[in-house]
Amino acid sequence: MSSRLQQLRDHRVSIWLDDLSRPRLESGGLAAMIEKSHVTGVTTNPTIFAKAIAGDGYHSTLHDLRTRGVGVDEAIEELTTADVAEAARLFRPVHEATDGVDGRVSIEVAPPLAHDSAGTAASAKALWEKVGEPNAMIKIPATEAGLPAIAETIGAGISVNVTLVFSLTRYRHVVEAYLQGLEKARAAGHDLGRIQSVASVFVSRVDAEIDSRLDALDDPAAARLKGRAGIANCVLAHEIHSQLFTSERFRVLELAGACPQRLLWASTGVKNPDYPDTLYVSSLVAPDTVNTMPEATLEAFADHGEVSAEISPDDYRAADEVFDSLARLGIDYAEVMDLLEVQGLEKFDDSWTELQATVAKALEVS
Repeated sequence: MSSRLQQLRDHRVSIWLDDLSRPRLESGGLAAMIEKSHVTGVTTNPTIFAKAIAGDGYHSTLHDLRTRGVGVDEAIEELTTADVAEAARLFRPVHEATDGVDGRVSIEVAPPLAHDSAGTAASAKALWEKVGEPNAMIKIPATEAGLPAIAETIGAGISVNVTLVFSLTRYRHVVEAYLQGLEKARAAGHDLGRIQSVASVFVSRVDAEIDSRLDALDDPAAARLKGRAGIANCVLAHEIHSQLFTSERFRVLELAGACPQRLLWASTGVKNPDYPDTLYVSSLVAPDTVNTMPEATLEAFADHGEVSAEISPDDYRAADEVFDSLARLGIDYAEVMDLLEVQGLEKFDDSWTELQATVAKALEVS
């Protein structure tokens, strides 16, 4: 294992891979990453699956689906849940060794359900049953409609990866949904210790949007703030986490066996080539967090990444000052975060359309 990746593990940062494909599973590539790079989980999304299915490794399955007359959306479910289930089985030893905390493989509800609470909850339960592995996680977006679906899904004893978290206000609502879900699960008699959840706070997209606004100001003060907002947002989310998961409300649930919902840093591939390619790994080191990385970012950190100091209360104050400075320059935090959620949902919809088109084409030629 890379000594640099081991340093992350020494700080109790879980390393997850933001990618999955059948060739990666069948070639032993993912198994090697578990062994050599200490990858302890996987996240997926429609774009990842579209890229995978457009390549090699799915021909025989696609031919079988076409022969059976399976439609596009059903074929997507068959293909993606099969890969997630196989990956979950591969990660089962990690899952068992970490008492269920790690070894997690995430699969996302269909993006068109983002504003449909009941549809999201129903889809989450169906995906959970279809995958059929205890170390799966169902990804649900942190939209207003997604929040009650998160609570209902957790309440059914299902582990959830809450995705597309941008604003700190929305993150507070995500934690509230998790706590509500745990209370429902306890009332229903579920084993709280078997329920895991992560809140996926996106990083690089925040910098990309705010940096573009800073560039437009042509102000030396603005230039000094570039590349700082994404990390500052995560640091303040960490402060909220430290408050809400030491509350008396959570303590009651913890005594009943519940685990804290972990923070997961997502969108950690650097979009600005002027920034270090390991920026969103090195700067976001905190115990009991998850960093899900594209393979290029993971390899970059293994090669030359450096672990900086862990996030501390001193960083909370500095992060506050970043956003105070942005506000003085006229950058509206709430407006930016609302825009990023809208854009994120549009990207999810586009990726779903791409996946449908990819599978439809693959079914035609299989």
